[in-house]
Amino acid sequence: MAYVISSACVDVMHKSCVPECPVDCIYEGARTMYINPNECVDCGACRLACEEDAIFYETDLPESERQHLADNAAFFTEILPGRDAPLGDPGGAAALGRVGVDTPLVAAMAPRNKN
Repeated sequence: MAYVISSACVDVMHKSCVPECPVDCIYEGARTMYINPNECVDCGACRLACEEDAIFYETDLPESERQHLADNAAFFTEILPGRDAPLGDPGGAAALGRVGVDTPLVAAMAPRNKN
């Protein structure tokens, strides 16, 4: 089980969740953040810190956001555009830095108005 970042983060990325994560498992794509389900320790600190209410425990995801459960995991297990191998479990987002690509699901989403 793990926490999942929903579509509310796309094109917003306040990153208020990042410093709260005790295991540094929140990674930055191009348009959204992703929680590595293998590195997450289910503490919930990220959910409490999220300014967009975009983070849910996986069993609490609204039905309209269920696709993000598999999508968050796919960010780490599938080969993303412009990469030659899956990201895997890097062991910490800070050392890796911004990944700069997104899953096909997020990449295909219409841009959010940033008013």
